[in-house]
Amino acid sequence: MKPGLYEALERIAATIDQRKAADPSKSYVAALFAKGDDAMLKKIGEEATETVLAAKSGDRLALVRETADLWFHCLVVLARHGLGPADVLAELHRREGISGVDEKAGRKP
Repeated sequence: MKPGLYEALERIAATIDQRKAADPSKSYVAALFAKGDDAMLKKIGEEATETVLAAKSGDRLALVRETADLWFHCLVVLARHGLGPADVLAELHRREGISGVDEKAGRKP
């Protein structure tokens, strides 16, 4: 990973946290928070679908851009729940070196 990329993710998360209570007419993040959980989750579904379509098309730039949109909206939902990138990275770190089959089998129902 290029130096500073994790820090950029943290800065984006901090900006989301700052803007969630802003004026919804002036902040996209505040507008999402004002619309509520269903609107936020709908955006994740839309962006996930667009990411899949970009991947299927083979357009690498579109795939990167749609993934960025998906990650952004995931960061919004994480912020809604008082979580951030460090929480997701900690979980990925926990899973590192564990087979996906074993990790999934070890999850509590």
